[in-house]
Amino acid sequence: MQGVLLGGLYALFAAGLSLVFGIMRLVNLAHGDLIVLAAFLILVLVSLLGLDPFLAALIAAPLMFAVGWLLQYHLLNRTLGKDILPPLLVTFGLSIVIQNGLLEGFTADSRRISAGALETASLQFGGVSAGLMPLLTFASAVLVVVGLNQLIYRTELGRAFRATSDDVVTASLMGIRPNSIFAIATGLAMMIVTVAALYLGMRANFDPTAGPARLIYAFEAVIIGGLGSLWGTLAGGVILGIAQTVGAAINPEWQILAGHIAFLLVLLFRPRGLFPRAVD
Repeated sequence: MQGVLLGGLYALFAAGLSLVFGIMRLVNLAHGDLIVLAAFLILVLVSLLGLDPFLAALIAAPLMFAVGWLLQYHLLNRTLGKDILPPLLVTFGLSIVIQNGLLEGFTADSRRISAGALETASLQFGGVSAGLMPLLTFASAVLVVVGLNQLIYRTELGRAFRATSDDVVTASLMGIRPNSIFAIATGLAMMIVTVAALYLGMRANFDPTAGPARLIYAFEAVIIGGLGSLWGTLAGGVILGIAQTVGAAINPEWQILAGHIAFLLVLLFRPRGLFPRAVD
């Protein structure tokens, strides 16, 4: 149970990355740093205005949407093309800029978002006690995946996402503006990032340099589940969480290593992931 619930947090880290990759084949190396940026934004709202963390996240989400939209429309769209190197270089540079900006603004001290009684609250399931915070995290991950699937397969915007992902030129001929669609997709990914940042900040300490580790977990969850598959991303996060929990039970020093080993085993036997999206 502990591993599954931890997987919910990793799925939240990965869902935005999976969405962006599925629509525009963009690997955003600054994704982890944007999670940390959102966590600091929520922390500022909680500290300065005395808001509840969940209310602060509701305020931060549209602000992060705007950040994602502006980044994609004015910067990342210029890097898209057949060559995957320009987006990697630009997002790597963006990662460095965000980390150094946060270091200047908040120093290297680790921070945490106080959640009050929620931090220690738990529920009983027979003889097993589960923390309310991890349960909320996993439930949020499931809701995010369900919501994204409904958006992609049940709405006009979702049809535009799928059309643009399949063929940018044909979608353009049908009146779709790919640059705007890509910007909206990244904005939505940043709203998911805000949810991930909320639970990250309430469950663990974070600092300006914590982004790359979050990126690795997100990347591994996406690859394990299968590129472009949102339910696969949730499954990948759960597998990663279980592997880390089992590793920690054997030896606390093996927690992170066990997750990496699980990732490598999946790559060895299923290079496209466990639940890859079908490709015509």
